[in-house]
Amino acid sequence: MNRSIFSSIFLCSTVLLSAILCSLATQVSHDGRAITIDGERRIILSGSIHYPRSTTEMWPDLIKKAKEGGLDAIETYVFWNAHEPIRRQYDFTGNLDLIRFIKTVQDEGLYVVLRIGPYVCAEWNFGGFPVWLNNLPGVELRTVNTVYMNEMQNFTSLIVDMVKQENLFASQGGPIIIAQIENEYGNIMSTYGDAGKAYVNWCANMAESLDIGVPWIMCQQSDAPQPMINTCNGFYCDNFTPNNPNSPKMWTENWTGWFKFWGGKNPLRTAEDVAYAVARFYQTGGTFQNYYMYHGGTNFGRTAGGPYITTSYDYDAPLNEYGGLNQPKYGHLKELHDVLHSMEKTLTYGNISSIDFGNSVYATIYALNGSSSCFFGNTNSTSDATIKYQGVDYTIPAWSVSILPDCKKEAYNTAKVNTQTSVMEMKTNGAENEPSELKWLWRDEQVKETVVHGKGQISASHLVDQKVTNDVSDYLWYMTSVKLEKKDPIWSRNMTLRVNGTGQVMHAYINGDYLGSQWATSGVFNYVFEKKIKPKHGTNQISLLSATVGLQNYGAEFEKIRTGLPGPIEIIGRKGDETIIKDLSSHKWSYQVGLKGLDNKFFSTNNSADHHWKSQDLPTNRMMTWYKTTFKAPLGEEPVVVDMQGLGKGLAWVNGNSLGRYWPSNVADMDGCSAEPCDYRGSYESTKCVWNCGQPTQRWYHVPRSFMNEDVNELVLFEEFGGNPSSVSFQTVRPGTVCGSAYEGREMELSCEGRQISDIKFAGFGDVRGSCGAAFQKGTCESTNDAMSILVQACVGKERCVVTASEGIFGSTNCEDGISKRLVVEAVC
Repeated sequence: MNRSIFSSIFLCSTVLLSAILCSLATQVSHDGRAITIDGERRIILSGSIHYPRSTTEMWPDLIKKAKEGGLDAIETYVFWNAHEPIRRQYDFTGNLDLIRFIKTVQDEGLYVVLRIGPYVCAEWNFGGFPVWLNNLPGVELRTVNTVYMNEMQNFTSLIVDMVKQENLFASQGGPIIIAQIENEYGNIMSTYGDAGKAYVNWCANMAESLDIGVPWIMCQQSDAPQPMINTCNGFYCDNFTPNNPNSPKMWTENWTGWFKFWGGKNPLRTAEDVAYAVARFYQTGGTFQNYYMYHGGTNFGRTAGGPYITTSYDYDAPLNEYGGLNQPKYGHLKELHDVLHSMEKTLTYGNISSIDFGNSVYATIYALNGSSSCFFGNTNSTSDATIKYQGVDYTIPAWSVSILPDCKKEAYNTAKVNTQTSVMEMKTNGAENEPSELKWLWRDEQVKETVVHGKGQISASHLVDQKVTNDVSDYLWYMTSVKLEKKDPIWSRNMTLRVNGTGQVMHAYINGDYLGSQWATSGVFNYVFEKKIKPKHGTNQISLLSATVGLQNYGAEFEKIRTGLPGPIEIIGRKGDETIIKDLSSHKWSYQVGLKGLDNKFFSTNNSADHHWKSQDLPTNRMMTWYKTTFKAPLGEEPVVVDMQGLGKGLAWVNGNSLGRYWPSNVADMDGCSAEPCDYRGSYESTKCVWNCGQPTQRWYHVPRSFMNEDVNELVLFEEFGGNPSSVSFQTVRPGTVCGSAYEGREMELSCEGRQISDIKFAGFGDVRGSCGAAFQKGTCESTNDAMSILVQACVGKERCVVTASEGIFGSTNCEDGISKRLVVEAVC
């Protein structure tokens, strides 16, 4: 072909492709009221789903449920250390396939909010930073530092270029309507002084230079330079005001619950309070809010940060860890979303006025083209309120918002839950009789070379921070030898080994014998380990195994928090009133990264050393032991968990796939829980409404269905502390008890999610008291007809039933004026 003809065809093709992309492009901008899409102001409800915290097989269902729940967009961070674990070596495979995730969201017709960061916090290991970054010569993180900024720009540009190549920005016809640079830097910026402000300006300029064609945001950055939009994170953001009149009021993280840490209790944030926070935000002019999290998921592998963040990242989100509906939160928010969407034009274009009724009660009216929509908010945490608006009385419960799309009829109140509550249960594995049918093999972790001989890979005449290993393993051996003779001044019958640790886990050995272990609680960054020793004359081998449980992920200069054993490490001799200290910190130390079993991949399904596993004399409660068994996948399609009751602490794999760290022996303390239902009224904080006191922080661990084969599967455990695997079993998660609730005039819906309703335990219409899973009781008034028989007939034997809460069905009640009547039903699946 003639070269000029080829060039002409190529040029024409390029022009044609550009024209097609321009025709598909979506124009995303903003004004002081809202994000605009193709020139129209929009109400946007978004939810965070982090792609590495689930599996590729789970993504379509999660996103479908998010859309059915009324969301417009999915928000996700981008996890630098997962994608670049080794400098310039990238991984976008499996559940790290960011592009596939974005396209899955696009396929469902939702928008994407891409929070590139690349610092993310997120209770993720080291805040998403690769640890090698911290070890680069001359680097200082999150400030004006050439080494750091070059690496940050390299990764940010890499992500932007990947997304552009797939035409995924809205300006190219894709789903991404907003991007974020940096993350919550304003919370800690003062530590960095003038360099912090200069760094923020550099981040903004660098981001703008990437020319993505959609707005950039900076969260928790009150001085974000234009054109960055500053946004709010928190449990409540109704009082937030952007730093520029041309920026809309945006809420990037509405914390739907809270994270768990080892030794902590389970957090609960009620559906009523989350809904209240959302309604208040939109009442006060907000137009974009994102749930953090909408699906929390699982910290597979070693991704959990903290330190001490659990493997479960459920977060009490509307979709639970396994991808199921967390009712009533999911349903209650869905109803709110439907009402807000119905008012979109009025909320984004209407004129705003307000009325202060006193005692923390406010009305906000949005008026447009002769019609209006109203919010009646009662921020008083104890007292209900009755107000008169346009000649009509309205009662607003304490700590709630009523929404009236026509300013006449209440369509939604945040305190009135009209959706079912599901109490989940763990069902035994129907495919086999567990745990008795699980046949265990075992083998020791080989520690002789380290605890007896002190052999390591490298040596140094000082104690190192464990992060120097680039975090390739939780485990690092610190080993040294010390020569002691009877004439040594320190020698006595009262000698101890004292180690200053960093708050994570340490196991100590002397001359091959186990001496003891120690760790601290979450949030404590140091401890002192001291145990009595009986050294021998001559050379004594001291071996200390440091085990991290996630690296620090938040705070000013969090990378400077020491990890491992910073010392001093000392031998102390006491003779009467005399104390002599021998500091070993500057001795020659040998270091060994990891463990033999991890290096040799004992967890792999095709491990070549299978013949070393033993079936006889199964040891229990013994440290540093590997266990292995085979099991049949539980029947059906319900989510699967493995019950780790009886084990200590360690790591788990199914068919070579890491489930993460387990630690069921870490039990929450007994204080802080209440047998009474959680009172949604009043400001929420993470210690309010906790439960699970006196129980393991995490007993059950998610096993995604995609990790399992249809026939035989393999479970491998590394037991670090010592435990008994004989109680381990696989179970499925499903609704056990479901409770329906509907206020008068509303429909009560019950569903067992694919199974039949087998029984009705309680039914009442009137002033019903109590909560689901506890004892419901009839209150001060009730209907004349037998609610129980009506519900049995309507629901038993069905997967789903719908009943209207009305006196026409249940008969008249003897309720006094002012009492809100509701239908309440408790059913068994």
